[in-house]
Amino acid sequence: MKLIVAVDSKWGIGKNNDLLFHLKADMRHFVEHTKGKTVIMGSNTLRSFPGGMPLKGRTNIVLNPDGTREDAEQKGYVLATSLENLFEILSDIDTSDAYVIGGAMMYHTMLPYCEEAVITKVDADGEASVFFDDLDELDGWHCVSRSEPIDDNGYMIRFCTYKNDNPLSKSFA
Repeated sequence: MKLIVAVDSKWGIGKNNDLLFHLKADMRHFVEHTKGKTVIMGSNTLRSFPGGMPLKGRTNIVLNPDGTREDAEQKGYVLATSLENLFEILSDIDTSDAYVIGGAMMYHTMLPYCEEAVITKVDADGEASVFFDDLDELDGWHCVSRSEPIDDNGYMIRFCTYKNDNPLSKSFA
């Protein structure tokens, strides 16, 4: 399993249940990585999308203990009502093409299970209120690739890939 996230210079990821930056190159990067794949998110991330609707062209799994099967069926996502239930769902899919896409609690909870983290680093302070774990300081994680700087809407960004030396078991069940 992988995760994908954009972080500011302090590893901030959000503020007021929204992204810190709206960057076209980063959005294209996100789509290239997740289109046709499985995306895993928490309920706040789903609510932050236009109309609270899941992302098109992907299998969306939403962890929401208060969610209903009716809402999931109506909107077209797979509902996980607990972390245990999420692991049951993940045991039935190929997680090599699955991406955790937020929010902060999902990232923090699922990070140990991920083999790879696709990180867009934005060279700016977004004055975040929500943060991602600093992979440069986290044991077992190391950066294996880093793009040249790219100007995206006036911000300098880099696409980085981190690998986890010891992901927790992928059997999930």
